[in-house]
Amino acid sequence: MPFQVRLLPSGHVFEVVGHDTLLEAALRAGVAINYGCSSGNCGLCRARLLSGQVERTRHQDYVFPEAEKSQGWLLMCAHTAASDVVLEAGVATRADEIQFQEIVARVKAITPLTDKVRLLHLQTPRSQRLRFLAGQSVALAVGDDAGVYAIASCPCDDRNLQFHVRNLPDDRFAARVFGGMKVGDSVTVYGPVGDFVLRQDARRPLLFIACNSGFAPIKSLLEHAVSLEWAQPLYLYWLATVAGGHYLSNWCRSWEDALDQFHYRELLAENLEDPNPDEVLTAILAEHADLSRFQAYVAGPQGFASRACARLMEQGLPAGQLAAAVV
Repeated sequence: MPFQVRLLPSGHVFEVVGHDTLLEAALRAGVAINYGCSSGNCGLCRARLLSGQVERTRHQDYVFPEAEKSQGWLLMCAHTAASDVVLEAGVATRADEIQFQEIVARVKAITPLTDKVRLLHLQTPRSQRLRFLAGQSVALAVGDDAGVYAIASCPCDDRNLQFHVRNLPDDRFAARVFGGMKVGDSVTVYGPVGDFVLRQDARRPLLFIACNSGFAPIKSLLEHAVSLEWAQPLYLYWLATVAGGHYLSNWCRSWEDALDQFHYRELLAENLEDPNPDEVLTAILAEHADLSRFQAYVAGPQGFASRACARLMEQGLPAGQLAAAVV
């Protein structure tokens, strides 16, 4: 039977099923626990048992001082719940609470999404997973060829990282992805960077606006919100500047069918060379007259993102409820 875990002082609640460790269950539920190696060595996922019972299920080399043992300190990566428990544990909610990392990952798959976009799937070592917040980016490098890309996957699966790589001129890393890169190749991951992250302090309805591959960080935010069991509605408006540019439209529609709170609209720009955010705003205002109740996230090319933010604020969205990313 599942056991409930409550974290203090954050107040997060999640369930542990089967023999999942406390850390695995927390990450799957979208809770950004402090951790490092996830294999019992570094001690960063330390937590203090305040009530309930836990069971050691994994080996750990990290040794607590006797005083901390007697106070109930344990490693979340090495224990599971044996009853409902309350733990004192650190949880990151801001980008500056995530340490910068360098990890050598392997290419798991390269999948065409369109003729100009590839899905790059990287897998980290089991003992060195990437800790990040949904919506953040990393630098990817092979030798001297490097580029910064938004993570398109959820931190609830911190070992499998996805990226939507566009075949742009002068992007030498992208040229590798579209050229000779193959499964099993090594790619160095540096990061994470960026503060385009989900605000959890105010559970508002969420408004997501993506243009082209700005969908990548939006997808990460959406998956994270769902893992947190976000009760408020989620609205996605995706503008493309080329036919077929909604390269994961089936994914969006399947989520809309499966989730009562998720609503998806796809739009094709009238001017393909200069996408106008007014096209998106017109669609939004036709369905939502009051924007002040939303927390909004905009991701896309520089011009689109800046103009979209300006128009949203003109229509009553407070600046403090708006975040943007250039992708």
